[in-house]
Amino acid sequence: MGRVKLWRSMEKRVPLICLVLMILVIAAFLPLISANQEGDALHTLRSNLEDPYNVLQSWDRTLVNPCTWFHVTCNNENSVIRVDLGNAALSGELVPDLGQLKNLQYLELYSNNISGQIPSALGNLTNLVSLDLYLNSFTGPIPDSLGKLTKLRFLRLNNNSFSGPIPMSLTNITALQVLDLSNNRLAGPVPDTGSFSLFTPISFANNLDLCGPVTGKPCPGSPPFSPPPPFVPPTPVSPPVENSPTAAIAAGVAAGAALLFAAPAVGFAYWRRRKPQDFFFDVPAEEDPEVHLGQLKRFSLRELQVATDSFSNKNILGRGGFGKVYKGRLTDGTLVAVKRLKEDRTPGGELQFQTEVEMISMAVHRNLLRLRGFCMTPTERLLVYPYMANGSVASCLRERPPAEQPIDWPTRKRISLGSARGLSYLHDHCDPKIIHRDVKAANILLDEEYEAVVGDFGLAKLMDYKDTHVTTAVRGTIGHIAPEYLSTGKSSEKTDVFGYGIMLLELITGQRAFDLARLANDDDVMLLDWVKSLLKEKKLEMLVDPDLQNNYVESEVEQLIQVALLCTQSSPMERPKMSEVVRMLEGDGLAERWEEWQKVEVIRQELELAPPPNSEWMVHSTENLHPFELSGPR
Repeated sequence: MGRVKLWRSMEKRVPLICLVLMILVIAAFLPLISANQEGDALHTLRSNLEDPYNVLQSWDRTLVNPCTWFHVTCNNENSVIRVDLGNAALSGELVPDLGQLKNLQYLELYSNNISGQIPSALGNLTNLVSLDLYLNSFTGPIPDSLGKLTKLRFLRLNNNSFSGPIPMSLTNITALQVLDLSNNRLAGPVPDTGSFSLFTPISFANNLDLCGPVTGKPCPGSPPFSPPPPFVPPTPVSPPVENSPTAAIAAGVAAGAALLFAAPAVGFAYWRRRKPQDFFFDVPAEEDPEVHLGQLKRFSLRELQVATDSFSNKNILGRGGFGKVYKGRLTDGTLVAVKRLKEDRTPGGELQFQTEVEMISMAVHRNLLRLRGFCMTPTERLLVYPYMANGSVASCLRERPPAEQPIDWPTRKRISLGSARGLSYLHDHCDPKIIHRDVKAANILLDEEYEAVVGDFGLAKLMDYKDTHVTTAVRGTIGHIAPEYLSTGKSSEKTDVFGYGIMLLELITGQRAFDLARLANDDDVMLLDWVKSLLKEKKLEMLVDPDLQNNYVESEVEQLIQVALLCTQSSPMERPKMSEVVRMLEGDGLAERWEEWQKVEVIRQELELAPPPNSEWMVHSTENLHPFELSGPR
């Protein structure tokens, strides 16, 4: 009888259990379903675009989600937050499916040849912070739906063929900091509101049919503009009194006092009217502020002095071989990082410096630190970058506060791939190619989403602009310098590959590339040698950063170590290119390359190290190392 009751009770509970299991399964697969929808939307965009240089070749819709695609950035929930396709020679039209990217924050499609209209579905991207569609061939009206993007801070639609009026709905975007609608075919009045009055006339320039106070062109049927009358102090009114010398003197004194106090106000008002919108305090005439290459701005020295509190030590973010970096706040409240180059205190070289700065500014990629502007005086060279909220990889690994959580293993993997993509872009997609020459954890910065951003690229060339000899001075950090660069002073993209391999070991171990503290344990001061000695003893677990507390995937650690050792081979010819490193990190070709290297290494050991019977497959004994040989397998 008891068994029958138990069975009937279970019969009643089975549907409830099934319902709970179904809910759990749906919850588990919900991120994948969402990611598939976003992937489908982006693949529809790809199908609608002409891609002559195969920039979108990694956009494979058979993958579970688009987070592994080039030019796509995701958050920790595998939702797309950024699409970077600027300057990619794309043509075709946008698709309404983009409105499905609900978490998208940055849509960068500038400097292409995309045509057609902006889909009104872009108004569904309510998390959008930046919409950059400038330098394309868009036509038609600006959608009124863009006014729903209340988080939008940067809207650049300049240099297209937009027509029609400026939507009044854009005035609802109170967060808007940058608006550029110049060089289009817009018509009608510019909305005369407080929010639009914040923008300069340049924001609306070269739209022949726009009118209104901001443009300086009156609209039909409206009275012409006239400047406000100058301030005239009111004539003091005195009560009627008898005509006496005392009354006349009193009236004169009162009028003189009124003029005396009014004069500063008149002068200040006149100065405010004459002052330009973007005021620079002490720039001589030959250094008038100007904009280079789109968004690259020339700052005045005084403006950066004010931003950094006269380069106060309390604002120092870091020091390096190129100079000091200061945290600064511009007059509009924007946080920036100001790099003060330390070697260029002698006059001369202004044109060459400016040329090199403009070359660096052309390197635009989501994994590269974008140059915002520069300052150049006869004795100062300063570069202005966006402020990176999470500092550098080195500071997060070794200088974080005790209460702050360490970088977890999935984030470290993402950093390794992102930094590889940034370096690959410098080597393969910049003309001329840019060699970093100081790749290390301290130069890999982290944005608010802990996305890797390669900083300080191009500075080695920038700092050598006045050198006349063929071989430049060796620049870099001990422990990261490739042996051929150290011995000859000649750098190539393969010197960056070596530095990247050492940076991978920093990510895995949490240790410095060169650390005298390891001598206390009779260990090697060079991180590469220390890693190889532990691998020789098969102590993989001792390599991994203790801060991870065993929360890592051993097979993935082994793969990253393999990539690091392939990158740090002593012969630059045998190191992979950064584009190959990217593919290996994505799971393509690492096993084959590693197996091939092992076969070659066995043959070399037999030929070169035949007398010593105890040589290992992975590490040469220190007696056989050349003094400059800081690299991996020979």
